[in-house]
Amino acid sequence: MDKPKVLYVAQEMAKYLPDTEMSLKSRHLPQYIQENGKEIRCFMPKYGLINERRNQLHEVIRLSGMNLIINDTDYPLIIKVASIQQARLQVYFIDNEEFFQRKALFADDEGVEFEDNENRMIFYARGVLETVKKLRWAPSIVHCEGWFAALLPLYLKKTFYEDPLFAKSKIIFSLFDSKFDATYSKEFTSKVVFDGVSQDDIQYISEKADWLQLMKLAIYHSDAVICESENSHPELLQFCKDNNKKILPYQGTENYEEAYSNFYDDVANS
Repeated sequence: MDKPKVLYVAQEMAKYLPDTEMSLKSRHLPQYIQENGKEIRCFMPKYGLINERRNQLHEVIRLSGMNLIINDTDYPLIIKVASIQQARLQVYFIDNEEFFQRKALFADDEGVEFEDNENRMIFYARGVLETVKKLRWAPSIVHCEGWFAALLPLYLKKTFYEDPLFAKSKIIFSLFDSKFDATYSKEFTSKVVFDGVSQDDIQYISEKADWLQLMKLAIYHSDAVICESENSHPELLQFCKDNNKKILPYQGTENYEEAYSNFYDDVANS
């Protein structure tokens, strides 16, 4: 019997970025999942503050070379890879010179959020799925972590749903408290619309594209949600219940891996 396959789409990961609750979970959970009977592929953005030489990143030529179009502009998709030797894990990095060369994640030194964050997250979500298609790898679970991966459930359910690789994929969205403060531009919805995505599919961000509405969009197109805080936003919890989403309550920062792995099985078999 084939091992269950998990596609883990991270916003940040320790070793490559500073330690936070999110980055540490993203570092240790994949190792546990792999060591306990599942196959896993990890993705994250190649932020400019990641030291490529120290972390031994190298470009995967056979996966790179595609252009993604956002708002009528072509952006080259570059795929890099590195290994976490002690965990025997490979991590794939989504890169583009315009989006991911700056030495920061989402805001400048003054705390002002980058105006192109909306383009960056569109590029990241679509870039992950296009790369997985090139890998010819069919995940049973797609676990998206954090707001920067919030558009991936939409694209998987609406743009890639007919691809046999994703026909049986179930989506889990990890709901963290980390958020952005800006409201995205009026052009955001037109940028998000892509093959298979209609205005009806993005109704939650059609009038106001802020963090709360983006989380609703991600939850709506996911099959299940993991609460990554003891005090998740009450409106979002109610939204999960109203839309009959499976919910894994907050599990803390220790010994959470087994609960997550069991939740994967539950969602995959539902």
